[in-house]
Amino acid sequence: MATPVIMPKLEMAQETATVVEWLKREGEYVEKGEPLLVVETEKITVEIEAPASGILAGVRVGPGDVVPVTQIIAYILEPGEELPDEARTGVAPVSVPARPSVSPLPEIPPSPSVPPLRAPAATPVARRLAETYGIDLGTVVGTGPGGQITRSDVEAVRARSREPMVAPPSPEPEKVRATPAARRIAREQGVDLTTLRGTGPRGRIQAADVLQAIQMAPPAAAPEVIPLTGMRRTIAERMTASYQAVPHIMFTVSVDVGALEEMRARLNRMAEAEGGPHISLTALLVKAVAWTLRRHPWLNSTLRGEEIHLLPEINIGVAVALDTGLIVPVVHQADRKGLAEIAAAVNDRVRRAREGRLTPTDVAGGTFTISNLGPFGIEQFTAIINPPQVAILAVGAATRQPVADDTGGVRVRPIMKMTLSVDHRVVDGAQAALFLKDLKTALEFPYFLLC
Repeated sequence: MATPVIMPKLEMAQETATVVEWLKREGEYVEKGEPLLVVETEKITVEIEAPASGILAGVRVGPGDVVPVTQIIAYILEPGEELPDEARTGVAPVSVPARPSVSPLPEIPPSPSVPPLRAPAATPVARRLAETYGIDLGTVVGTGPGGQITRSDVEAVRARSREPMVAPPSPEPEKVRATPAARRIAREQGVDLTTLRGTGPRGRIQAADVLQAIQMAPPAAAPEVIPLTGMRRTIAERMTASYQAVPHIMFTVSVDVGALEEMRARLNRMAEAEGGPHISLTALLVKAVAWTLRRHPWLNSTLRGEEIHLLPEINIGVAVALDTGLIVPVVHQADRKGLAEIAAAVNDRVRRAREGRLTPTDVAGGTFTISNLGPFGIEQFTAIINPPQVAILAVGAATRQPVADDTGGVRVRPIMKMTLSVDHRVVDGAQAALFLKDLKTALEFPYFLLC
């Protein structure tokens, strides 16, 4: 019996999903549970598995199509089976050859319109980059699980193929006769005076000559137009709504992270020796923020109508920058996890976010968000609250600064600035200040976080 392939509903409020690519072609044999196609929702890009084993047939949608959830998009047929009558509207009947009994995978003769070869296994992000750069995935060696091609593999091929460009020596500029006004206009408008013919005495270029050249110049090339869809559209809508509806107030503190850096270095030496997960600054921030939220539950809440709900779980979102936008995977119940467990979770979420392999569960249920732009060299910034949360922490880079000590001397210390944005409808200034005070203490005296 033909098994329909439907567009799944992956999120509570999801109404549609966009087809990114089919991983199998019409007429190919697929195994149940094997990745069949890649779809994109407003939050994530995810692989959809085949619901049954058989021959893929009756494919109704292609890359870029926006499809309502629960709609049938294709069928999987048993050997010798034809498409059901309701699937033949506008589709030529498909007859599937019987599956040989001597082999688990039938040898199906390729149709002239269906290439028999598959592209190498690659993450959705890697496929998009390869298409953008014009790279044949068949020439890329994958370093991911099972030889899967990742984003870094494609970028490495591109880097090797880009040869440095050597500019030819510029010729000596010719002496151009032009009035001062003509030179000024040409400089402001980017006009090359050597290409103009002057109408003044002895061919001197006048201001009118430059203005006429500007008017006669061909129009500039049209800009590249990128539709505001998918993840980018969701970010635009949510951030606009948040900034317009939520009264933001911001608070900034400077933190001496010298002890934190020393502890992290020691822990990573131990982790390397014992095969434990690498501990990033972000993992330490997640641990410290979770510890502080236990003492300040109003920052771990949400506003629902006329009620403030103090949430029982502390789920910390970690903002991750992607080529296509921003995504916030979540470390669930962070206050109940040890540092090594948090580090492993952060490393896993960030890696899969960049490979386009997050699941709906990975991005659901966040109660507080951390946005760390320190690795990009940003020293201080403010962030927009991610609704329905009521607070977000923006973390900058640690820079070495002179600091006065208790003896009147001056020492150079690593100082990191953090800016907390809160929803003033829920959180008062004093509450936000006390939260930052305790968080600063946790980061400057970090060893009790290990308890």
